[in-house]
Amino acid sequence: MTTATAPAPTLTSPPAGAPRRPALDWRLRFGALSLIWGFSFLLIKVGTGGYAPFQVTFGRLAFGTAVLAVAMAVQRERLPRGARTWAHLTVSAFLLNALPFSLFAYAELTIPSTLAGICNATSPLWGMALSLVAFSEDRPTRLRVAGLGLGFLGVLTVLGAWQGFHGLDARGTTLALLASLSYPVGWIYLRRTLAGTGSSALSMTGAQLFMATVQLAVVTPLFTTLPTRFPLLPLLATAALGALGTGLALLIQYGLVAEVGPTTAQMVTYFIPVIATAAGVALLGEPLSWSTPVGAAIVLAGAALTQVRRRS
Repeated sequence: MTTATAPAPTLTSPPAGAPRRPALDWRLRFGALSLIWGFSFLLIKVGTGGYAPFQVTFGRLAFGTAVLAVAMAVQRERLPRGARTWAHLTVSAFLLNALPFSLFAYAELTIPSTLAGICNATSPLWGMALSLVAFSEDRPTRLRVAGLGLGFLGVLTVLGAWQGFHGLDARGTTLALLASLSYPVGWIYLRRTLAGTGSSALSMTGAQLFMATVQLAVVTPLFTTLPTRFPLLPLLATAALGALGTGLALLIQYGLVAEVGPTTAQMVTYFIPVIATAAGVALLGEPLSWSTPVGAAIVLAGAALTQVRRRS
């Protein structure tokens, strides 16, 4: 889900030190990544059915960090050095991990996992909107601006604007949209502060997840109490969300970027809401009206247009 470090953020090429080309065909890994991130929203829903949102987020980050720590140990990677680098990693960990993961967990207390997955697909739209107010180096074109408008029209379709948003939980939907906004803000900050550090993508991401885990370790006891019981299914969902949806997904993602480039790897973004919707309807019995798939298709079309770059 993230997501780079989230179910579908903007991808950037990893620096030197990326892992060697795996034996498994990239198309299979691409499909696996789509499934993992698509099912992440279902796992969040199941996890928050037994534990507080902050506890689910903390578990997700802890399991994800453990997977990356093992990968770093196998590849003999070292953590980044320098107080300045760690200070920037602390901020990026908040924007790309701690904040959006927590917001999605709280959002899914009151909205379906299908809606959360579609809200996640608006990240490219938010990134384009930020470029219009000069927070990004990318200069907008008419086609990309049209994609922005089309994408947000799709959001209104998903939310049923013509019905006055009847039956919609405004708070949960707002939290999910804010989570998707946090990703492009975090990536803009990351590109401007941590580009050219000399550390590998694995090292930087592992350090970032570690800092996010520390942040949740501080926040979680302040807003939650220790569970008196530990229901198994939500616990397994949280562990899978961290180990697979965060740790393993990031390893697959950076391998794809290194092999086929960020443009092709980023296409995974457009499969996530489809899989999230199918999983929520089939496995959780969540309702599905015609406006959800139609609006989602419009959102994805608009998001695709916002990623079109001017030819040299």
